[in-house]
Order: sequence, then C-alpha cells, then structure tokens
Amino acid sequence: MNIKATLLAGTAALTLAATADARELTLGMQDNEASNVYAGAQEFAARLEELSGGELTVNMFPSSTLGDFKAMVAQVQAGELDMVITGYPDMSYIIPELNLIGAPYVATDFENLQAIIAGDWGQEMAAKFEEQGVHLIDVWYYGTRQTTSNRPIESIDDMAGLRLRTPNVPFLIAYAEAVGATPAPVAFAEVYLALQTNQVDAEENPLPTIEAQKFYEVQSHVALTNHFVASAAVQVSNDLWQGLSEEERGWIQEAVEAGGEVNDNATVQAEKDLIATFEERGLTITRPDLAPFRAAMQPYYDTLEAEFGEGSIARLTGE
Repeated sequence: MNIKATLLAGTAALTLAATADARELTLGMQDNEASNVYAGAQEFAARLEELSGGELTVNMFPSSTLGDFKAMVAQVQAGELDMVITGYPDMSYIIPELNLIGAPYVATDFENLQAIIAGDWGQEMAAKFEEQGVHLIDVWYYGTRQTTSNRPIESIDDMAGLRLRTPNVPFLIAYAEAVGATPAPVAFAEVYLALQTNQVDAEENPLPTIEAQKFYEVQSHVALTNHFVASAAVQVSNDLWQGLSEEERGWIQEAVEAGGEVNDNATVQAEKDLIATFEERGLTITRPDLAPFRAAMQPYYDTLEAEFGEGSIARLTGE
C-alpha cells in the first residue's frame, strides 16, 4: 500500500480534508502510543479541537506507520501529510547547519537548547526550515540521550569496539566513532529486534524512550553519558501554514504549546524516576567520567568549524 492509500485508509480525506463542520489535519511521528511525545500530541489534538470549536481536528499516525522520519518529511514536503514530529537536529540531512546543535555536549540541557533556538542562530535555522517547505511551530523536550549496553561502561575505554546503534544522522554517528565504538545505523522501528538478536551490542536514547520502546528488556546496563539533549520539532507543511488564517495559526500554535507542556513535564519527571525503576528491574546504572567523552569530540568540532566557519561551535556554546 502506498503512502497516499495508507493515509486515505486512516482518514476521510488527505490534506486539510473538509467536511461541512471540520477540517482534519494528519500528523505523523515515529514515537509509539506509550511515549511522552504521543501524549503531547494527544493534548495538542484535544486542545486544537477545543480552541477551534471543532473546525480543526487531528488524525495521528504514530509508530512509524507512514515510514521513518525522512519519509514523513518528504510526505509533508509533497503535500501528502500535514504535520510531522521529528528530532530537531535530525533535520540536518536537509539543513546541514543543524549538525552544529546536534554535536554532542554542545547544548548543556534543554533550557540551554531553548535559549539557542530562540536566539539569532535559531531564527536563522527557522528560515531554513521554511526554505525546505516546512514551518517549525515548536520544539519539545525529548530527553537527554544515554547509552545502554549488555556490558558495563565505567569509562570511555569501555566504549572501544562496542557495536552501537545510532540513528542515521551525522552527529550521533560522530559520537559513536569519537568515543571508540562502531556506529551501526538501524531504523528506529527495528532497534528492539537488532538488540535482541545481537545484531548490535548497544544503543543510545533518552531514558523515556528506552522505557517506551522496552529496550530495557534486551539490555542490562545504562551508562549516563548525557551526550546529547534531544528535542522533538513539531512541523507543519509551509504551504498549508501560509494558507491558514491568522486565527487558525493561533489555534495551532497555542495547541502545540499546550502539547509541549504535557510532553516536557512528563519527560522531566520520567528522567527523575526511571533510574530507580531500571535498577529495580535489575539493570546496572553507571556514571562514567564525562570529561574524556567531551574531549574526544574536539576533532568533530574542528570538522564542523571547517565546514561552517571558525567560531561556529563557540557561537552556540558561548565560550
């Protein structure tokens, strides 16, 4: 079944399909129904329907139903899908400058990331989203990425030779290489099976994702490497956005921000609770010294500055 047929099977019409009383937006994401992102999307949908008096509703397609994030972005660009939630710096495959904010240890926490996105650099990136046919509405907290494995990671030396699953994005592949692991890009929907069958030894994701995807069932250790502050970019087709009234845009913006509050609060709380939860399930939590991990990224920073200009990293870190 092709993408258009899939969407038509799940909703009465495709882009902004109209009935006498309502227009339905389609929203795709890789995250499953157990995730905080999905809970945030549910709040977005409920709030949008409330704010619009039923004029705008949302039909959600979680769990990579419509393909991986690149496939869904392509669908938004082609007008086959109205909205998509992807990792913010994961969009570096079409906006290369996002590799700078994706570089491990550049953003110190989500508050710092929000400040960068709200600043001049972030506004420049928002314009680049528009050039790619998508409008960035908001950025939600996805959690800080940690490294799980089936052997203890007490120091950077324990990363050597580890077959580490990463998304197929340059900065996370660079993290694996810089710390001595062997990067193994695997589609998000296939990670559990890849771990279960020992196709890979390890993976790296925020703690709530490790919980939602049940990776803890097929991993025995969690190393708090804190290497990347992950975020979810809520995007809408730019053509659709430009065709909306100012009032409709306001409804969507307010509803998305309400969904972000639900997601962000749940993620922050989950990160506080999950370490103890994982330990209760028998996983071992390690806290390696992160200074060598950060130092190991310097050659990658140098590569980025060679591409994007001297001082590019410092512009984001303020150093």
